[in-house]
Amino acid sequence: MLPSTHNRVTENTCPTVNEAIRQRTKQTLERCSAAGIEAIERRLAELEEELDIERYLETMAPSLTLAGMALGLTVSRKFFVLPFVVQAFFLQHALQGWCPPIPVLRRMGVRTQSEIDEERFALKALRGDFTPVRGVGSVNEAMAAVA
Repeated sequence: MLPSTHNRVTENTCPTVNEAIRQRTKQTLERCSAAGIEAIERRLAELEEELDIERYLETMAPSLTLAGMALGLTVSRKFFVLPFVVQAFFLQHALQGWCPPIPVLRRMGVRTQSEIDEERFALKALRGDFTPVRGVGSVNEAMAAVA
């Protein structure tokens, strides 16, 4: 059975690395909360620019594939093995949520989109964005509360 897209990377990450990422997020939230609304606004803007782990992999895989193809055409045919290896690992990541760069990127603090969104929603809650949603049929209110 394939793991859920939502948590496949965190499930394949060392628990101490996941905890370090959570602690860093908590410290950032505490710092922004203490510094006030302007700090929260700045951090929300920063989060809009933060690349998640999927974007890193989606950039690395084709870059290495293209490099291997170029080297295979210009230097030695042996370099054609690189695109096959890279794409095999990329497929493994798509199916299982793990590939060789994942542990390195996670130790560097690269987060999943879900982890980034958790911080974003916590900052919005600290800013006071969320209002109570009353009852069934309040779809517009519910959507506005999390926007």
